[in-house]
Amino acid sequence: MLEDLKLARRYDGLLFLAESARNVPKMESHHHVELELNLVVQGTIAYVVNGRRWTFPPRTLLWLFPQQEHQLVARSDDAQYFVAVFKPTLIARSCRTPAYQGLKFDGSQQDGVLNTRLDPVSFDLVRKTMESLMQEALDPDVLNREAGFGVASDFSFAHGDPDGLNAGLHYLLLLCWRSRHTGSVLGNVVALHPKVRCALKLLSEEREEDLGKISRSCGVSEAFLSRTFHRQVGVALSDYRNSLRLTRFWERYRQQDEKSLLKAAYAAGFGSYAQFYRVFAKAYGRGPRQCIADR
Repeated sequence: MLEDLKLARRYDGLLFLAESARNVPKMESHHHVELELNLVVQGTIAYVVNGRRWTFPPRTLLWLFPQQEHQLVARSDDAQYFVAVFKPTLIARSCRTPAYQGLKFDGSQQDGVLNTRLDPVSFDLVRKTMESLMQEALDPDVLNREAGFGVASDFSFAHGDPDGLNAGLHYLLLLCWRSRHTGSVLGNVVALHPKVRCALKLLSEEREEDLGKISRSCGVSEAFLSRTFHRQVGVALSDYRNSLRLTRFWERYRQQDEKSLLKAAYAAGFGSYAQFYRVFAKAYGRGPRQCIADR
């Protein structure tokens, strides 16, 4: 699925710090025309790319190239990671010498995830550079709520100093590309079972059958699918489905002219308000009405 990051013309990209404790992640498989990089500061995050799960610990710098399909599938409860996005126009202007031609790569044929676990000195430099560019950014709660760019809402990224941000993104892009040589490539990759890939595909299509029907559609028992999915993806199948539903709840809720928690919860696939409330409270530590009122 092609994702529109809705970046205004005055911005060459965006940057924000995603945190599991308050971020609504983009869980569906997607791609975009921009280059994305993540820097894991704390905890772990996991992506599925080309049928394999990649798990990244702290100090990992990872690259998701334009048109490269990727899916965030799991994060530790304490995960914090910077998400930086660069427009193609910025890359074209910034990368003029042979040393940086690799940044112009079209990721549609990329086999895996280019990544480096940075040495402590390089990691500290990149992290501090990112932190400095966040000084005039929007409130972290807002950026996390909107996944940085606005999930199915009229929100779009903004920054108090667009010129300063653009100059910083130029420097950050080149710094990170050079820094990839300072560490080691991770080997923590799991090739997903075909039935797990089938379940991910069905869930991404918003098929809201119960887990038994999903298992039968994949041609295996529910017990086998649940066990294999948990072992390979790193999160229980039911919890993964609930994360997708929460993402869709926010999308549906924001699209409504007259806001209704119940309608949005049902539209997202929850079977009852009680189920929605239980999943929501587990994810955010408070009920939906209180959470929305606080925002």
